[in-house]
Amino acid sequence: MGFEQDGIIQVEKEELKELIKGDRKDPIIIDVRELEEYEEAHIPGVPLIPMGNIPNVVKQLDKEQSYLFVCRSGGRSQNVAMYLQSQGFKHVQNYFGGMLAWDGEVQSGLEWVVKDVSELKK
Repeated sequence: MGFEQDGIIQVEKEELKELIKGDRKDPIIIDVRELEEYEEAHIPGVPLIPMGNIPNVVKQLDKEQSYLFVCRSGGRSQNVAMYLQSQGFKHVQNYFGGMLAWDGEVQSGLEWVVKDVSELKK
């Protein structure tokens, strides 16, 4: 089970693998790295919203939904979670260790770059 850091729940690798394997829609897992990083390697089925785009879409995100953020090392995703928490989101989590710690399946290419936040409800 994860732990808490700066008020944000930190999800560890094995827990994330279980969430992905379970094909659950809650939490919604979002990669917040840059386009090039995502294209090089990402967790299959996980959509991309680069960190810099989060302020542009924050009003479209559901504050009651649970979100789990992923980045390269866990730093940017932690900042995104803290930012959303400051905007009134109560259910935000960070993948601790990021893609550097990920040893599960990866995919390359631009599988799912979010253009409209309503896509996340699929």
